[in-house]
Amino acid sequence: MTAARVLDTPWKVWGELGRALAYPSIRLLFAVNGIPWGRGWRFYGVPIIQKHRHSTMSFGSGLQLRSALRSNPLAPNHPVILATWGEGALLEVGDNLAMTGGTLCAAERIAIGNNVAIGANTIVMDTDFHPLDAALRRLEPSRGATRPVVIEDDVFIGVNCLILKGVTIRRGSVIGAGSVVTGSVPPHVVAAGNPARVVRELLV
Repeated sequence: MTAARVLDTPWKVWGELGRALAYPSIRLLFAVNGIPWGRGWRFYGVPIIQKHRHSTMSFGSGLQLRSALRSNPLAPNHPVILATWGEGALLEVGDNLAMTGGTLCAAERIAIGNNVAIGANTIVMDTDFHPLDAALRRLEPSRGATRPVVIEDDVFIGVNCLILKGVTIRRGSVIGAGSVVTGSVPPHVVAAGNPARVVRELLV
């Protein structure tokens, strides 16, 4: 970082210092959870990992997770949470995922392609967590329905979105800020709203 950039953005100096100091604990966190360390990873603050012993998490190169409050002007409201919520669950992420705050929670399978950006405080989950039927909810409160989520290459998801079970977001699409995505999204479109709908196509 040049002297001019330090003067222009002094908060980034503290961010880089905090990043360097946190690295040993972050590497240990991934090692304890049996997650291989990748090339070119960058962390701002310490993420939270909730990994079932008999589940799988994998991440490609260039992973960038922003968990610290000062790491982004959009201010994550909690650290990035990476969770596999049961036996056999799979969270697989390609190269160059960038994410600020928010949660990836896989009870069955979440697959994320290459060069995906996930805006601050977005939640991606492949489970309802709890059954919709009240009687079943009393008997087995954690037996919510699950369906895999797939996010293809070059997708951009805006801040404060909710991506629900069974969704596929196709290559190159953009999800508008604050959207709730309940159905699949075709390639190279902008989708927004609650529930999210295609609002325009993107030029390819």
